Amino acid sequence: MSTFTTDTSRHLTRVVRGQPTSDGAGVKLNRVIGTQVVPDIDPFLMLDEFRSDQAGDYIAGFPEHPHRGFETVTYMLAGRMRHQDNHGHSGLMEAGSVQWMTAGRGIVHSEMPEQEDGLMAGFQLWLNLPARDKMTEPRYQEFPATAMPVVQPQDGVSVKLIAGELAGKAGPISGVATQPVYWDITLTAGTTYTVPVPETHQAFIYVFEGELQAGPESSRHAVQCSQMAVLGQGDHLELVAGSEGARLLLIAGLPLREPVARYGPFVMNTQEEIHQAFRDYQAGRF
Repeated sequence: MSTFTTDTSRHLTRVVRGQPTSDGAGVKLNRVIGTQVVPDIDPFLMLDEFRSDQAGDYIAGFPEHPHRGFETVTYMLAGRMRHQDNHGHSGLMEAGSVQWMTAGRGIVHSEMPEQEDGLMAGFQLWLNLPARDKMTEPRYQEFPATAMPVVQPQDGVSVKLIAGELAGKAGPISGVATQPVYWDITLTAGTTYTVPVPETHQAFIYVFEGELQAGPESSRHAVQCSQMAVLGQGDHLELVAGSEGARLLLIAGLPLREPVARYGPFVMNTQEEIHQAFRDYQAGRF
């Protein structure tokens, strides 16, 4: 068992609620990162939650659109999503599956729900790429639910590992410059859990079921369902689940500390690179 010192416990620097928005062809979303309130958390550029049992909220999906200079991570909790791109790649995402797409120098793809009704739920996260990798060849890492190990580091705690290592197991995502941690954590009612977080990483949590208290005992703060907490520095986070338990994402990554120029689906380091991305896309060079 890891031993932690009190002074490296991560505090909560801010707690915010996502903002309703729409994207694609009118898909209703809860945008958590990428708003005026929280524009980014280096290296994370955007986090959207989609959750609805009304087909009209999502069935139009995300028709063809380009990306350059960053990575997208789609984690499906419920429903099915068909994706395809201009490089001939296609696939079907089902409940519990993950797609980690490195857009690199450019890709044009679509993501379309396959059913006409029923629950559609999940998350899409955008991660920045370092300048040296922005023009790399596009690639996918796609895994079904069965490929993600689930560990139980103590009674009342279950952690699904998408990226990063915990309790001797590792998530399947590899070869990502920001060395991400992406965990889906479930806590039973009243459980107290101290979760390790790499000291070098920027980190946040997002609670999507139940509620909890987080931070050092002397300054714990409530985080309710549909709220994100940005974490300060340290090597661990203390969590205490509420009376109905809690489920949350813990996401962390190495900050890049590089200039960010972004416009719509392009994220580069300078405005000239953004203009070049538009020219390349319009000329069919993606």
